[in-house]
Amino acid sequence: MAPPAQSQKSSSPSQPSGKGEVSDVKVQLRQLAGSRAPGTDDSKRELFKKVISYMTIGIDVSAVFSEMVMCSATSDIVLKKMCYLYVGNYAKNNPDLALLTINFLQRDCKDEDPMIRGLALRSLCSLRVANLVEYLVGPLGNGLKDGNSYVRMVASVGVLKLYHISASTCMDADFPAMLKHLMLNDKDAQVVANCLTSLQEIWGLEASTSEEAAREREMLLSKAVIYYFLNRIKEFSEWAQCIVLELVAKYVPSDSNEIFDVMNLLEDRLQHANGAVVLATIKVFLQLTLSMTDVHQQVYERIKSPLLTLVSSGSPEQSYAVLSHLHLLVMRAPFIFSSDYKHFYCQYNEPFYVKKLKLEMLTAVANESNTYDIVTELCEYAANVDIPMARESIRAVGKIALQQYDVNAIVDRLLQFLEMEKEHVTAETLVLVKDLLRKYPQWSHDCIAVVGNISSKNVQEPKAKAALIWMLGEYAQDMQDAPYILESLIENWDEEHSAEVRLHLLTAIMKCFLRRPPETQKALGAALAAGLADFHQDVHDRALFYYRLLKYDVSVAERVVNPPKQAVSVFADTQSSEVKDRIFDEFNSLSVVYQKPSYMFTDKEHRGPFAFSEELGNLSIDTDLANDVVPAQRVEENDKDLLLSTSEKEENHGSINNSSAYDAPSYDGSRMVGALQPQQDLVSLDQPPPANTPASLAMDDLFGLGLPVAPSPTPPPPALKLNAKAVLDPNSFQQKWRQLPVAASQEISLNPQGVSALSSPQVLLRHMQGHSIQCIASGGQAPNFKFFFFAQKEDEPSTYLVECVINSAACKAQLKIKADDQSTTQAFSTLFQSVLSEFGLP
Repeated sequence: MAPPAQSQKSSSPSQPSGKGEVSDVKVQLRQLAGSRAPGTDDSKRELFKKVISYMTIGIDVSAVFSEMVMCSATSDIVLKKMCYLYVGNYAKNNPDLALLTINFLQRDCKDEDPMIRGLALRSLCSLRVANLVEYLVGPLGNGLKDGNSYVRMVASVGVLKLYHISASTCMDADFPAMLKHLMLNDKDAQVVANCLTSLQEIWGLEASTSEEAAREREMLLSKAVIYYFLNRIKEFSEWAQCIVLELVAKYVPSDSNEIFDVMNLLEDRLQHANGAVVLATIKVFLQLTLSMTDVHQQVYERIKSPLLTLVSSGSPEQSYAVLSHLHLLVMRAPFIFSSDYKHFYCQYNEPFYVKKLKLEMLTAVANESNTYDIVTELCEYAANVDIPMARESIRAVGKIALQQYDVNAIVDRLLQFLEMEKEHVTAETLVLVKDLLRKYPQWSHDCIAVVGNISSKNVQEPKAKAALIWMLGEYAQDMQDAPYILESLIENWDEEHSAEVRLHLLTAIMKCFLRRPPETQKALGAALAAGLADFHQDVHDRALFYYRLLKYDVSVAERVVNPPKQAVSVFADTQSSEVKDRIFDEFNSLSVVYQKPSYMFTDKEHRGPFAFSEELGNLSIDTDLANDVVPAQRVEENDKDLLLSTSEKEENHGSINNSSAYDAPSYDGSRMVGALQPQQDLVSLDQPPPANTPASLAMDDLFGLGLPVAPSPTPPPPALKLNAKAVLDPNSFQQKWRQLPVAASQEISLNPQGVSALSSPQVLLRHMQGHSIQCIASGGQAPNFKFFFFAQKEDEPSTYLVECVINSAACKAQLKIKADDQSTTQAFSTLFQSVLSEFGLP
């Protein structure tokens, strides 16, 4: 298929300045067609080159199709090649023109020159025009019987092309049987390899509907066929060897003697210069010995040297691909590679992606004997000017420490990082120190002595600031300035944009208050006030929880917020063992490079969160709700979670008046005892407690919250009315969606009755239409559905657009709203959520 013609003309002399030049080429080609004058072929070459160059840069030269075909009557193979290239480019989109090529291609298929026969047959099979398949059968049959190996090689691939154009024609002509005969008897190794490739795909596709095809596919894995390929493997090209080795990896030997025979036949393939052949051979060795533990370990020892050689040779891209496979093996058997750790040291000229993978492998092979050398090397990387490299190096040091290897020396190294006064080094080290203290509480004295000298103003990264705040709260009794540092952070609450930091700050100030109440009393009141007024739902809920927990019973609050420390023995792994085994089964594939099973990046439902389609035509258009909605576009889902996580929610709360909700616990200034009797159930957190009791007033005063007089409630705005007969065509919807900014984005919960009623999209669409909210497109299948709604204000031309993603399994809906009049977005959002919440209720 030719690329689209360029809309702008170029001043380059190689490009035509208008249709006139294409017409001139057409006239010149017509004059040369049939001419036998000396130098005609040279003139044709120049014109053919000009046509091909125009076609390459995107200029439509289909107008010269017939002239190109007429000029193809020549014995010049260069002209033939250019003509075949031109014909293959335009034939699929111009079936009528393609019919003109049949005669000269069929004639060339009978040419005396085998090169021309092969090229003509390849071009004939590449036309990809369904109504011309009858013209392929004869030339393909002759090509499979041709005396020249090049023609047979082209014909064996041509059969596969014919199968994809018309499977019935291919099977009726009995081409698979002819391919099988060639595969088992042809002297040319490349012909055999092409036959194998074609048969694997044809029989693989036919096996689901034909028992005979299924039997033939199993025949490829028989002992006789496998040994036939293995005995001829040295005759094949490198890529043909990979095809054969991929087939051998699926073979199941009958006994251990057969396993050793296969491995002996392939032993020399481990020394091959091509990395693909080496990896394919390694996959065979690993698969054959899975049930033989001792031999499997010996295979690891045997393949170690070839892999390490490949890593150190070739381009960085090749090194990364091989290193990814080596990384997988290291993770499965780190003790085998522990003595070769120096091979994983980073070179100064390696790209970052290679260095990062090597750091992971250094972390994996670390043990008691090599930890000192590895950590010393990693500490050198930490001072690297390449900031991402320095970060990864520090993380690697922390991971080794968490593996309980030479913890004493590693902790000292980490604390030295804090003295480097580099922001990124300090940030990464603080995060690691927090994890180390969770696993090794006995190191708290040494760590806190250094951490206490760090100014919170010099820590800006959210994760690092959260780690520092955690330590200030967890070890408040050991850090003299902890209450005052936390107080300064609370004073800048509004400037802190990270919800994670604000959550840690609430918890830390709470812990600090329970240990050093007089110094933290005012700061706790300010933190609770700021948290209750926070727009982030998690921060608001945690502040409310702490507030009521203190009100319920201070001793209970201490047991909940500040329980006895317990060391964390194991940190959660990022990948399950099942996923790792699945990746191992797909050795020598992209799964190893991506570090995830193939279904996660090939199946549509695992390709990531869906985005708004560039063309709404991909979705079903609901012109009439009486008709069934066809889910034309499949809703795609991220492998982890379709919807946003809790920390990423954008809550659309209005201004919350919390002044009347403060009901702080009573407090004895001398000692933190004698809490009030419970005034309400601890679990009833959905409604604020009464604020008018004397005890509540006293507690508010104690924490400095104050109790301002609540302002008189503002009258509610008039209810938003929608046009029941709103109309919007898909093109206008698409244009508005692209132009308007997102006015509101949030995640809401659905009632279970509504989710259970969502048996099909039509049910919800009728419900929404009953409230003057129209659906213009929908798609998906359980548990994920995607809808595009629109509505219009009554008596005004203002339009609202909504993208609604429903996850029926999680009872969640993700809303994205755009509006012409953004001042009424909140009112429409409230109305939309109300209508959606009523769905499914009796």
